[in-house]
Amino acid sequence: MTDTDAPTHTPAPPSPSAELRAALSEAGLSARVTAPDADAENPVRITLLDPTDARQLARLIRTGTKRTLKAARTLREICEGYRIDLPGLRVEHGRITLGPIRIDDAARLARLLDSVPQATEQPSTTADAANVKALLDHAFPQATGGGTALVSVRESTPDLLHLGSIDARTARRLIRALQF
Repeated sequence: MTDTDAPTHTPAPPSPSAELRAALSEAGLSARVTAPDADAENPVRITLLDPTDARQLARLIRTGTKRTLKAARTLREICEGYRIDLPGLRVEHGRITLGPIRIDDAARLARLLDSVPQATEQPSTTADAANVKALLDHAFPQATGGGTALVSVRESTPDLLHLGSIDARTARRLIRALQF
């Protein structure tokens, strides 16, 4: 076996608590981070954060999520203007979760994204959920330049479609499509 044939060992990624501890330190924040590093299922705790560092951490988080939060707020406002109700719209894990949408609102959204001629009758039965899902599956990537959102019909809520999450860039493209 030559030196080039020797197996290489990739170091294990840092534990979540070690990663958070390092990030806080890099930001100049002094906080105690605790977690049993051997068990990734246990929660990471931040303790003993002084008020000044807490404010700075809040500012850093807001700065880091500013574009996503702004896109979510703008998307909510535009949808409200079109009377499209997205009660589950929220930012989660750095993405914008669109959440559940009534079938008639989903059909309106599909028409706004130029998937359906404006004269088309609005779906009114749960049997139309699959049709509206197909329209959104087609219209969404066209309107957002390739961005997609998972659209699903669930047996437990046949009167709703469930829209997945999108990143901030796709949200901004969706906003532009809805503005014009």
